[in-house]
Amino acid sequence: MAAKKPKHLDVIIAGFGGQGVLLIGNLLAYAGMNAGLNVTYIPVYGAEMRGGTANCTVILSAEDIGSPIVHRPQSAIIMNRPSLDKFQPRLLDKGVQIVNSSLIEPRLADTKRAKSVLVPCNGIADKLGNSRMANMVALGAFVAATQIVPLAA
Repeated sequence: MAAKKPKHLDVIIAGFGGQGVLLIGNLLAYAGMNAGLNVTYIPVYGAEMRGGTANCTVILSAEDIGSPIVHRPQSAIIMNRPSLDKFQPRLLDKGVQIVNSSLIEPRLADTKRAKSVLVPCNGIADKLGNSRMANMVALGAFVAATQIVPLAA
């Protein structure tokens, strides 16, 4: 049985500067718009950019969005250990998190409280021939796990 497509989903995407977390947030927001959803996108990054922390929030909804602020997300894409430490505790119970198991030990993912999809994003990107594509691997895993937008979007 296929998973039911959610009518509303908010996500925090987090990693360090240079991993492309803001890019995949932007792409997810555009995919939501292409799918006819209401969308918000808020990027957050430190002054140091590459190597510093970076995250963004995206809300995708078939209904009006009351506030663009996400405190307790339903889902997360977590690309590195510091981001896991910061954002995993904020994830709602029974949420979905994509965890980059190339940079995060799988045992650290909270599999009891949330659906944790462990994806070796960097390893897959390396096998595809471009280590900078780890973010796209994570985005693909997120779209497959949540079905919030069609892959064609």
